[in-house]
Amino acid sequence: MPKQNIEALTDFGKRLMTLRKTTGYTQVELAKELGVTQRMISYYKGHSEYPPSSLLPSLAELLGVSTDELLGVKAVKRSKKPDTRLQRRMQQIEKMPTRERRQIMPLLDTFIEREQLKQR
Repeated sequence: MPKQNIEALTDFGKRLMTLRKTTGYTQVELAKELGVTQRMISYYKGHSEYPPSSLLPSLAELLGVSTDELLGVKAVKRSKKPDTRLQRRMQQIEKMPTRERRQIMPLLDTFIEREQLKQR
């Protein structure tokens, strides 16, 4: 088995950490989305090795980049605004059945109205 370039792995770890933070994921959240442990995400961030090739497409998609950008073959292009935690949660709410969404909306409306009153 050929030796891996430690500098390239370090760059991958830095790139992974930067992309993860840019998209608003914690290590725990990213691990949950990928179906792996937080320890694995931390492991890839360090000087260890690349994730398995089967995980790269999903990881790249979650981070909003191509696999080439994730691996450092191409420079990362940030053309669109990254998703935030709040946006991801709102997307999850949109996928809920109508009944559950109807229960959540008054709660959100209450917080929004309260904040608007504070600003007056």
